[in-house]
Amino acid sequence: MSILINQNSRVMTQGITGKTGQFHTRMCREYANGNQCFVAGVNPRKPGEQFEGIPIFATVREAKEATGANVSVIYVPPPFAASAIDEAVEAELNLVICITEGIPVRDMIRTRFKMQGKKTRLIGPNCPGIITPDEIKIGIMPGYIHKKGRIGVVSRSGTLTYEAVAQLMEQGLGQSTCIGIGGDPVNGLKHLDVMQLFNDDDETDAVLMVGEIGGTDEEDCARWVKENMRKPVVGFIAGVTAPPGKRMGHAGAIISGGKGTAQEKLAVMEECGIKITRNPAEMGKLLKSALG
Repeated sequence: MSILINQNSRVMTQGITGKTGQFHTRMCREYANGNQCFVAGVNPRKPGEQFEGIPIFATVREAKEATGANVSVIYVPPPFAASAIDEAVEAELNLVICITEGIPVRDMIRTRFKMQGKKTRLIGPNCPGIITPDEIKIGIMPGYIHKKGRIGVVSRSGTLTYEAVAQLMEQGLGQSTCIGIGGDPVNGLKHLDVMQLFNDDDETDAVLMVGEIGGTDEEDCARWVKENMRKPVVGFIAGVTAPPGKRMGHAGAIISGGKGTAQEKLAVMEECGIKITRNPAEMGKLLKSALG
């Protein structure tokens, strides 16, 4: 079992004809069951064409009706990416993963408003995507560093997602599903949303949660964990406090009014029973000890 995606998912690529879309669609097809999972592409200017055997459609809805695709991954350039998300939501796909970085915040605010009451879940934007090891990967993460197992991973940082996985592998711990949710200030699934899914997953035994400075998402998740989580959770917060008026790292990593610091987040997480580390090199070891 896994959360959100598995070998039965059927995926379309929005932006499949661009260099990035082509490269990562090819890499995803070559991973595990990718060849059967990636079934369609979307480009309104190239309907009827193909990319390495994948048919290209003018719209998301046409691609869904023709192939049964229920998931979309988006590599559309920033000025048009929010509209691509809107189109996938209107077509009532189950899940949309937006890899695109640099989408204007105003565009994402409008898109999040339009998503209210809709069935579609969104991962990203500005994220590495999601992988269920040895089944399917949708995104830009290196598949070879993963192995199927029983540890869930959720992270705002793409790089630290890979680091967390590498450390888990050093401890002999595979993963059930790994999700990079992205660090933009306006995005889709939060730590809390993913934690709820992992809590209900019979084949996830523990969760490694990586956050960043800025916002209150990690604190909100920690308070939910304290009241509801039935599995061990290990946490780390990445980021260095930026000078006033500046930002470092992701667009969402902004300290405001003294709130959202790494120290504050770690303190709340620890109070709520999450086992924390202040050393990013200790994430894997701490997770293994939490299973003990």
